[in-house]
Formats: sequence, structure tokens, C-alpha cells
Amino acid sequence: MSTQQFSFEFFPPKTEKGIENLKKTRDQLADLKPAFFSVTYGAGGTTQDSTLDTVINIQKDSGIDAAPHLSCVGSSKEQMREILATYQSNGIKRIVTLRGDLPSGMREIGEFHYANELVQFIREETNDTFHLEVAAYPEMHPQASSYRADLENFVRKVKAGSNSAITQYFYNIDAYCHFVDDCDQQGVDIPIVPGIMPITNFSNLARFSDACGAEIPRWLRTRLDAYGDDTESIQKLGIEFVTDLCEGLLDSGAPGLHFYSMNRVEPTLTIWHNLGLSDRN
Repeated sequence: MSTQQFSFEFFPPKTEKGIENLKKTRDQLADLKPAFFSVTYGAGGTTQDSTLDTVINIQKDSGIDAAPHLSCVGSSKEQMREILATYQSNGIKRIVTLRGDLPSGMREIGEFHYANELVQFIREETNDTFHLEVAAYPEMHPQASSYRADLENFVRKVKAGSNSAITQYFYNIDAYCHFVDDCDQQGVDIPIVPGIMPITNFSNLARFSDACGAEIPRWLRTRLDAYGDDTESIQKLGIEFVTDLCEGLLDSGAPGLHFYSMNRVEPTLTIWHNLGLSDRN
């Protein structure tokens, strides 16, 4: 268990209240000694500055490595060089590399079309300066033409120079295990860390899951939906289910867990303690 690594994801806050909340969340999760914190990045770099500020503050104040998300669609190579130089000068050692989506109203896709091109560019520009994370989709990217095509896309990202991968969240452990087996058969040997989304608001989760292709098992969806506005019951079942999911993943040999915290400490912290990770890590 000691080789498994754990990490937490935040998004850049937009208000003073949000900034204070993130500081409290960050401080409590920093006590768990994660491998790193990651910070999301808006489509086409729409939160580039706030992502950078958040990452620098997290790393400086917590002493935990912070990894900015970096999406490439809509960007030029020169813009990327400037961003990489800024990260390097601020002691950033890890980047989550993504294709990303064009923001509304933007038509130019830029000089990068896919995440593997960004990974290759970063390697060519900076060699091994950064530890590069890429995204993986055990249940297939919603825009992929087929599961096989999506797997081939992932393999290209790995071969371009990725160090490890973080998956889209999922609630079907078999999907993850089959995906890892398929990657093994393709010669992929980097850690593929499951992304974990605590269940706290069912209506929001259902809407987001439908958009991103993350399947909620029918029995779970039915039970959560039946609770209606009973937030306490939704959260109780959600915590129990996600705890069991994490336990199964760790027991099956997953190299760690990456929690999508949504800038909230309690759901993630409860699952962490349920798993006894402070004793295992």
C-alpha cells in the first residue's frame, strides 16, 4: 500500500469567499500529505491567470506540489512556451496535459489539435522538466468514434512522453479494470490512477455524468433519484458507495486515487477516513 499515491483536485475560486474556502480545504487536505494538488483550467485557457495564481499559492503555502491543468486547443506554440516558462520559473514540476474544448464563440482551434501533440511539444521544449499527467477514459471519451479509437488515442498520449494518467470519474469498477487490462496489452506501463468523484448532489451529478459519458449504475441512479430533496440520505448513500468503490480499486491494485474535491473538504475527508488511508499511506 505504501507505493500508492493520492492527490486532490481543485478549481480556481472566483470570489473572496471562494478563496477563503479553498484555503481551508487545502490546509485540511494538505495534512493528509498527498502527492500533489491539481488545479483545473477553463476551456481555451479562460482561467489561465487564476489557475496560475491558485497553483503558486497552493505550492507556496502548503508545501505540496501543485499541478496546473493545461489545455491546448485554441493556443499557439508561442503561448505555450510562455506558459511553460512561467511554470518553470515558479517551481512547478507537474502538469496535467489536456486537449480541452474551445470556449464559446472561438472558432480557431490553434496549433494543437490533440493532447498527444501538447505532450510531445512539452517534451521537445523542456525535456524531463515536468512530470506530465494525461487524461484517461475507462468508459470512453464522449466524443470518441469508438472504444478502440479512444484507446488508441490514449496510447498515443502515453508514447508521446506521459508519466502517468488520471481517469475521468466512474462508478463501475469493471470498466476501470478492463481498461487497464487493455492498456497492458497495448504495452502501456505508466500508472493509471482512478479519478474519484464523491456523490453529494445527485441532480448535478446526473446532468454532468450524462454530458461527460460517466455511467451511473441504474440501481444507484434509481435509489438516489428516489431520495428527491433528501440531501442527507443522498450523501450517506453516496459516501458508502464511493468508499466501497475506492476500497475495491485499491484492493485490485490501483496505483492510488485522485479525488475531485470540488473545493469541498468533508466528502473527500470522510471517504479518506472510512478507507483508513492515514494508516495505510
